Amino acid sequence: MSEILRIFSLEGKNAVITGGAGVLGSKIAEGLGKAGARIAICDIVNAEKRAEELKEKGIDAKGYYIDVLNPDEIKKCHDKVMEDFGKVDILVNAAGGNMKEATTSEELSFFDLPLSALEKVVALNLFGGAILPSQVFGKSMVKNEDGGSIINISSMNAFRPLTRIPGYSAAKAAVSNFTQWLAVHFAQEYNKKLRVNAIAPGFFLTTQNRYLLLDENGNLTPRGRQILDHTPMGRFGDPEDLIGVCIWLASDASRFVTGTVIPIDGGFNAYSGV
Repeated sequence: MSEILRIFSLEGKNAVITGGAGVLGSKIAEGLGKAGARIAICDIVNAEKRAEELKEKGIDAKGYYIDVLNPDEIKKCHDKVMEDFGKVDILVNAAGGNMKEATTSEELSFFDLPLSALEKVVALNLFGGAILPSQVFGKSMVKNEDGGSIINISSMNAFRPLTRIPGYSAAKAAVSNFTQWLAVHFAQEYNKKLRVNAIAPGFFLTTQNRYLLLDENGNLTPRGRQILDHTPMGRFGDPEDLIGVCIWLASDASRFVTGTVIPIDGGFNAYSGV
């Protein structure tokens, strides 16, 4: 058994997690760290604080400032990580989120959604959440003799566009497409051992979507109830539910897997409603 489990080990590997201080990113970072990886928490706020929390759990971690929408700041972060770690084996692009101003409601119709809000959502999730960090860190990762793994965060919206959040749905669909494109590009042009995949979380309670799923008293909104009614497993996801798949994608256990988008959704995508 122990010999089989070794293919899931991340011992000796270095992992960068952008958005690593967020709800989902920080839990993924903790899981990769417990699997043996050294962790670089990269975020615009609370990166060092989160790294210290991981250290208290026995994980080798360090925090770094990054602004994923600023290529110069991404390069500065990359250079500091390379100076400290020597190389990057795993990149998890976990920065992203939605905005209330880019969400339709009784007060804000689709026709009145401001371009500035839609642009911010698309930029954060597609460019900052996938493309730009992959350009900067990927340029170093293609030089790794053993390749590596890039994990993007797509969404259930990429499979089944949800009501009210057109910018976020469009951006995440683009993340899935970019994931497949980059997987082929890296394998054909640079390094056949550098893999690119994505996970597509279903419905997880985060800071960005809590207002859509729960009311001010913590009770389910009509939207929240609809989601659970269409989730065969009958609950929202816990951040811990992402860990196993991310360890698999980051490790040698998935060494022949690239260009995939894996739903983690409690069956939502498989259920027709009937």
